[in-house]
Order: sequence, then C-alpha cells, then structure tokens
Amino acid sequence: MNTPVTETIIDERGLSLRDIVSIARGESRVRMSPRPDFIRKIEKTSGMLRTALEAGTPVYGVNTGYGKSCGKRMAMDVAIKNGFNLIKFHGCGTGDPVGIAETRAAMLTRVLCFSRGYSGVSMELISRLVEFLNRGITPMVPSEGSVGASGDLTPMSYIAAALMGEGEVFYKDKRMPAVSALKDAGLTPHAFAPKEPLAIMNGTSVMTGISAIVIDRAWKIMNASISATALSIHALMGNAHHYDPIIAKAKPHPGQEYTARKISELIHTEADRAKLEAETLETLQDPYSLRCSPQILGVLYDALEWVTRWVEIEANSANDNPIIDPDTGAIIMGGNFYGGHIVFAMDSIKSALASAADMSDRQVALLVDPHVNRGLPADLVRAAKDEAPYNHGFKAMSIASSALCAEALKMTMPAASFSRSTESHNQDKVSMGSIGARDAARICELTERVTAIHLLAAAQACEIRGNLEARPRISALVRNIRSLAEPIIADRPMDKDIESLSRAILENDLFNLENL
Repeated sequence: MNTPVTETIIDERGLSLRDIVSIARGESRVRMSPRPDFIRKIEKTSGMLRTALEAGTPVYGVNTGYGKSCGKRMAMDVAIKNGFNLIKFHGCGTGDPVGIAETRAAMLTRVLCFSRGYSGVSMELISRLVEFLNRGITPMVPSEGSVGASGDLTPMSYIAAALMGEGEVFYKDKRMPAVSALKDAGLTPHAFAPKEPLAIMNGTSVMTGISAIVIDRAWKIMNASISATALSIHALMGNAHHYDPIIAKAKPHPGQEYTARKISELIHTEADRAKLEAETLETLQDPYSLRCSPQILGVLYDALEWVTRWVEIEANSANDNPIIDPDTGAIIMGGNFYGGHIVFAMDSIKSALASAADMSDRQVALLVDPHVNRGLPADLVRAAKDEAPYNHGFKAMSIASSALCAEALKMTMPAASFSRSTESHNQDKVSMGSIGARDAARICELTERVTAIHLLAAAQACEIRGNLEARPRISALVRNIRSLAEPIIADRPMDKDIESLSRAILENDLFNLENL
C-alpha cells in the first residue's frame, strides 16, 4: 500500500469516485468530520433503534430471524448472539481474495453508507472501519459467493469477522490472522451493537468497491488505447482527415469528439502530410479499426461518464436494510441492498472495454500482415536480412492478442441476465452485481494486456516506418514504451514485456494524454 500523502474528510457530502480510489489505493488517509451536528445525526438513529427495541418493536434482522425466517421473534440476549451467527454462517466464500484496493474501497463505501445517518450503527463501528483503512489492515475477502441482492452478504461477512478479530487479513505485506494484526496495531476486537452485523453485511459495498477500481482502470485503458491507435496510424501511414473535428461536430457524442481530438493532437505534424500518409487509390479510407476508432472508443468514454455518476451515487447511499427515518424514528424495510444499478453499469462497461480490446487486436492484425500493412515487413521482423527467415517478430504476439481478446469478448454476457431464485424464494430476483463487477475487473485485466501488445507492436512498426521526428508526440510515446521494453530484433520471450506495459497502464500515468 502507498504511503498516504493527503487526508480526506468524510461528512454528509460524501466522496467523489476519485476520492474513493485515492483512499482505496492508500494515497490518502480518512478522517471523520468532527462537527457535532454531523456526529449527532449518525448517533440519532442508533438511539432510535434502542428505543424501538426496548419497546418490543419487531426490527428485522435484530430481534427477528433473517430472510425467510423473519417471522421468528427473539429476546434481546438471544438477538445479540444471533448477530454473531449471521457473520459466522455466511463464512462460506470461495475463490481468490478480492484485491486489496477493491476491499479497501468496499470498507470505505460502508463508512459512507453509515455516514448518511439511516443505519442505526454506533460511531465506534464507523471509527473501527476508519482505523482499518488508515492502519492498512485489509480483511481477506473471498471473491465468490454473492448474488448481490440482499447485498454482498457473504463477502461482507469476512469484513465483519475481521473487525471482531476473526478470519484473516492482509497487513504489513503479509497474510495473517486478524487477531494478530489487531494486536500489532494496538486495537481490540469490535463488540457489535444490535443491528451492526446486519448493517455491515446487508448492502452493495463489495460490488461498488470493485466497480470504483474498474472505472479507474478503464479510464487508463482508454487513454492507452488512444495512444496505441495514434501509433498505428503513423505506422500504417493512415489518413489524418478521419479525425477532422467536423466529423464529430456532425455527430456530437462527447466521447467521439474527445477521442478524435486526442488522436489528432498525438499525430499532429508541421511536416508535409503527404510524406506521412499513403497515397494509393485504395488507401483513400483506412480500415474501420483505425478510421472508426473515435466512434469505438467514444462509447467507452461516454459509458464511463454516466457509470461514474451511478457508482458515486451508490457509494454515497444508505443501501442497507432496514433503514431508520431520522425524523420520525420509523423503522422502514425495503430493498436498497439490491445491486441493479451497479450490475447494469458493469455489464455496460464490460461490453465497451471488450470492444476496445477487439479494436486493438484488429489493429495488431493490420500491423503484422504484409498484405495490408502498407509495406512493413511481415510480423514486424527487424532482424538482419540474412537472419530474418529465422526470426518471427510479432507472430506469436498477434496470436496471444487474439486469445486475450476472445476471452474478453466471451465474458460480455450480461451478469444481470442470470438472476436465480434463492433462500427459499425470499430472494427470488437477485442482481448478480458482484459477479458483474468481477467480470468487469477480469475484462480490464485482459484488455490491459491486449493494449500492451498493441503498444509494443505499434512502437516497433513506427520505428520501422521512420519519420518519427515529424510527429513529436508519437516520438515521445515510442520513447516511453522503450523505457519499459526493448525492440524485438531476434526472437526472445516477450511475456515480461507484456506485463511491464500492462502495469504501466494500470499503475502510472505513462499514457496520460495530458502529459504528452
């Protein structure tokens, strides 16, 4: 985890997605607003809940059973034990752990949920979640096991368990028992108040946390894909007029305009364009993967714009059940734990990301094929003439690109379409939100790798084509790529090159279009 350099204050205004990602990646500490009116608002519903319980009012999930068992009533001493059982019996998650950044984002969005003042939880619980974030204690959360409707019950149960000193956590770059991390950090296990086990589990925090990181990754992928496309245009002697602003003015989708403008900036030249563009009759129009790149990547840009807003709303919402009206004390049962907006957002991003991967793969295919690459050597082989027959350049890389792309495209089936009736038909229509978010995260990973191959191939092709000095920003892009990966002269393994470029897309601003 990064060393925090800033501090973010949480109050009733909530946080932007950028704030959430910054905290999730360990770049900022968290501090709850100390304003008395803000604290009173949170504590008010906690007092209202106690009053209701003392009056014997049935409160779902506190002095009743859960789900289909809500008809059961129990005394408070039994109800307290029942809360611990809720955490324990949901400890049936499977699969690899959710990423540390994603888990931190999930914990943060739970803090934001409770900060709305509808949940009836204690400030102690909120403060303990904040302590976990600031001290770098991250619960080990299995990724599988949530249908995303009564919230992310199973994955969130692992966060709840860690707070009480059970299960495992990641701490100081190690995976260890939660109780050991708490002891090392000077913390005691949290003692849950009534409703707190249900409040921490019954919501959309895991799917939302994963989605926040997906969006951050997708913006970076888009910029890297624009960069790779600009390189391909130069390498293939493509036509700059395909990105004329009049085209976007005639069809004014913001993402299309943005992509065309950025490509135009990257391929800008003061030289004679006739020396940089193919002039044969059949090259009047470039293939679609080049010519339509603003219309392809523009979809991803525009999707990210509205998806970001949806995820911000979800992250800053009270999405547990029941909620407590702070004005009247009424305990209201509903379905804010349903992840419908998140799964629709992630299913949409999945499709737009996979389309970007497909576009990159098609451009790689153009670059390596001597029948369509406008004079470049087959497979971009750069070996000496007498050694060229024994070297293969990007032959296998183009195959790998297609394999990665095919896997990404295969995963675009909407997760929301696979609702299953569960829990004795109480949860009879579910969102599959966390599955959609995990799918999107996997497609991010695949698309980063396809884009990495695209960048490597396009850089090699640009070096073969030459004239880099005529386009300073293209030359700068090639230098950036060469700072991470050498050109391919003789055959060698290239897996590390792919991972190096993939990390550069994910972790830093190497392809931030504002920096070129």
